Amino acid sequence: MVSPDSIELLAELLCGVSAFLFTFIATFSRSEKAENIVQNIIALCLIAAAAVLWWLSLSGGDLWGSNYLPKPLSLICIVIAISARMNIKGENVSFGANPHTIGKSDEEE
Repeated sequence: MVSPDSIELLAELLCGVSAFLFTFIATFSRSEKAENIVQNIIALCLIAAAAVLWWLSLSGGDLWGSNYLPKPLSLICIVIAISARMNIKGENVSFGANPHTIGKSDEEE
């Protein structure tokens, strides 16, 4: 039988790896192949984290002192995993000013 502390550590590790990769996704997006690989890794880590968080809840463990948190956080992991697979390919979805083109438009004028 695996101890709840080990399950908690595994959940934190999977979420940490996902957060780290999600932070640097812009760096990986320079190459379409690298971006797809990292998006797949993030999605798999988050799905695994959701399963581990559910397992933690069923094993009677707690996350940061709360036995209520693992189940809602597992659902959040699934939502973020789905959003990690969305590839907008540089489209401006905010319809605001793009800071990368502001300097270029001044130079062109």
